[in-house]
Amino acid sequence: MDDGVFRAGKPVCLLIEDQPRTRDWMRAALTEAYPDAEIVDAATRRDANLWLDHFAATPERLWLVLVDLGLPDGSGVCLIHRLTVEFPKAVSVVASIYDDDAHLFEAISAGAQGYLLKDQAPEQFVGYLKRIEQGEPPLSPSIARRLLTHFQKRPQVSASGVPLTSRETETLTLLARGLTINEIAKRLNLKGQTVASYVKTIYQKLNVSSRAEATLAAVHRGLA
Repeated sequence: MDDGVFRAGKPVCLLIEDQPRTRDWMRAALTEAYPDAEIVDAATRRDANLWLDHFAATPERLWLVLVDLGLPDGSGVCLIHRLTVEFPKAVSVVASIYDDDAHLFEAISAGAQGYLLKDQAPEQFVGYLKRIEQGEPPLSPSIARRLLTHFQKRPQVSASGVPLTSRETETLTLLARGLTINEIAKRLNLKGQTVASYVKTIYQKLNVSSRAEATLAAVHRGLA
């Protein structure tokens, strides 16, 4: 894989989808949403891992990854795990036919920052992709409803009633807007490890395990 295929300074989007026709229209959707981005694709988990190996030396070049969960050689959730650990600045978004709780929450727990269903009209898909730049988690309507229902059914105290300190509230607000740990630290004039500690405490207090769930908690509180 030759780095020269990429234009200097352009964000790179990785599309992971094994069905050729689906891959074609999703590539077209990415191109419409972000015409200045470079788009590369992979049809299997193995191919996707090869691309990620390619970006390992310069992880900041990878900006957005669309991940299919049902790949020929295994679940895309493993790729989301890798992206979360090795490419924290890349936005991982599931693009799947599965809309059940098992797939949804497994992907979110792995670090997925969005979940889109493939049965949406292409123009709707493009619209959700465009929102990513504004810091909005891309969620299909039925997926957003599932997440809200999940919160509503929790037996413990409502997340909106759990007290947060003023600094934790500031951190949650910025986290929900899509800022990274380092960006939040810079905004609040704090050390990165201090913000990471705040985020860990917030997750524990709100009983959430991902940015997507934390964002929904922020919405409940009127912070996002």
